[in-house]
Amino acid sequence: MDNASVTDVVKQATVVCPFCETLNRVDLARLADRPKCGSCGRPILLDRPLAVSDATLDAVLAGTQVPVIVDCYADWCGPCKVMAPVLDDLARDRQGTVAVAELDPDRHPKADPRMRRRAIPTFPGFRPRAAASVEPPPGYPRRPNRYPPPTPPFWTHTQMPLCVRPV
Repeated sequence: MDNASVTDVVKQATVVCPFCETLNRVDLARLADRPKCGSCGRPILLDRPLAVSDATLDAVLAGTQVPVIVDCYADWCGPCKVMAPVLDDLARDRQGTVAVAELDPDRHPKADPRMRRRAIPTFPGFRPRAAASVEPPPGYPRRPNRYPPPTPPFWTHTQMPLCVRPV
């Protein structure tokens, strides 16, 4: 067995099949093998933005180990149509390192509040959750806290009684 294969980090993504809307886990290191849907057998193409919905957005964000850029777009929006080729190029050029998803807030309003969208087009980005929870290796020097701990408000230091009763 090769040492390089043991130490390599396998990056996977959970993607939605555009034909049958089944969630599939794809090994991003093997994109050249042209992954296929486990349910319908059709190809899953990661060289273009993938459509997500209310039901599949959480699974895609939780199961993807690369950054995800979500394109909040609308079919009637002129600037969204201008940005579409740019996002297609981004998905094609960065496939395997960045996942690009499309969400139509008009059709899927339940996912919209999580995007904190105020206008369209909006492109919120999400980091993989596994990367945020990684601890530094043992013996790695930690940076001291640059900011002092917050001090309690001044009124917590006073000796005022909680209630004042007439004597």
